[in-house]
Amino acid sequence: MKAGKRGKVFLVGAGPGDPGLLTLKGLDCLRQADVVVYDRLLDDRILREVHPGAEKIYVGKSAQHHSLEQEEINRLLVKKAQQGKMVVRLKGGDPFVLGRGGEEAQALSEAGVSFEVVPGISAAVAVPAYAGIPVTHRHLASSFAVITGHKAVDHKDSDIAWDKLSTGVDTLVFLMAVENLAYVVDRLLENGRSSATPAAVIADGTSHRQRTVVGRLGDIVSQTRKADIQPPAVLVVGEVVRLREHLRWFDNCPLFGKRVLITRPKHQAGQFSQLLLKCGAVPVEIPVIQIRPSPVPAQLEQAILDLKNYHWVIFTSVNGVDAFFNQLGALDLDARWLHGLRLGAIGPSTARALESRGLRADCVPKKYTTPGLLAQLKQYGMAGSRVLLPRADIAGKQLASGLARMGAEVRDVIAYRTTPDSEGASQAKEMLSAGEIDIITFTSASTVTNLVAAVDKDIEMLNKAVIACIGPETASAAASAGLRVDIAAQKHTLPGLIEAMEQYFQRGEK
Repeated sequence: MKAGKRGKVFLVGAGPGDPGLLTLKGLDCLRQADVVVYDRLLDDRILREVHPGAEKIYVGKSAQHHSLEQEEINRLLVKKAQQGKMVVRLKGGDPFVLGRGGEEAQALSEAGVSFEVVPGISAAVAVPAYAGIPVTHRHLASSFAVITGHKAVDHKDSDIAWDKLSTGVDTLVFLMAVENLAYVVDRLLENGRSSATPAAVIADGTSHRQRTVVGRLGDIVSQTRKADIQPPAVLVVGEVVRLREHLRWFDNCPLFGKRVLITRPKHQAGQFSQLLLKCGAVPVEIPVIQIRPSPVPAQLEQAILDLKNYHWVIFTSVNGVDAFFNQLGALDLDARWLHGLRLGAIGPSTARALESRGLRADCVPKKYTTPGLLAQLKQYGMAGSRVLLPRADIAGKQLASGLARMGAEVRDVIAYRTTPDSEGASQAKEMLSAGEIDIITFTSASTVTNLVAAVDKDIEMLNKAVIACIGPETASAAASAGLRVDIAAQKHTLPGLIEAMEQYFQRGEK
């Protein structure tokens, strides 16, 4: 797919909004591009796939402002390709469905520039689908038409055959319809479409901001104005709109549109964000803690060198695993150095961190808490065992004390330390003060401590949001700080926390 010395342009459809709707071929083009020329209304997560060395050029257009006119965009594509570069022209929806991709392809052809079209999923079908409206249905609609609502700006120049369109097609889908909604509706009514025909206007389709107004052709204009719907939006007219009541699946998720504050360290926030996005939530990544190397690295280094004198190494966090193996690597050692040792992990995430290094935990408790881990370890007969605990600088002594009571000889060493993230804390305070957060999530006691400190112990401010904790120890820290704990996950994992949040809102508690 790489362009040769002559360069090549790929007209790539990015889909209507949800970055998950970008095709595999489109993604492949993006990752190989030397230049990406992109529109407005594209999700930033799509642009993250562009390699750092690529040139990114914004050419977005709105009704009031064009950063570049279409002719200038055409010349830009030609110029970059003639420089021998692989150019991706990234367009919302599909390049050839009311996207002016045909004009760009013509300009490239006339200039003798090689090009390829990578179709995208059009908003014409994807946006109604995300609203629970199929554009065709065996019993309701066997045809549909896609029309631009924008063309109606200059009514005299409109070449839409309203007399044929209004009653000649079962389902009508108008893109870019909001600004001229009244004009479009009037033309349909004047040309025979019944005012009782179901209609829907869907704004920001396929995104977490999606809003849908349902009515009839006779009142959809007033309903849309009342709801203050702004572009971009799609108008759907036809009997299939009735099906939304039963087929709605995206914007009725319990967490849809909820702004969820993620307080965990930046390098660990991505997985949580992805899980939340799948539920329609809006993740807000503002870490309030940072993970730093141990202030006494020599202690962990010596403990690793002395591993042959231990029977167990027990990890209580993914960060502990990372810090331990970073030090192991610094000593020019690898997993073979742990030969003959038993390994413990407080939960599945920590166990997976070990598995990623080719090691399987011998002990993973059914309850992912310190008491649960102690109960599970007790079955191994810990009396006389020498145990190494690589831990955080702020970790409690409950695990070490519990093992000592079983007769184990325990050495706990600081493997890493947690420090406040001042920049994140300041941003979190600002958003919370403005009421821009619906749910605050805590995944450790340190995230509780640091967020409370960040807002100058304004507990009342924090309690305006729903407080969700990953497990009992974190919930206990939150309660001790004066927070109202609304949600404490029964399964002490990220999926378990999300499940608990969904159940909370399904019960309609807030």
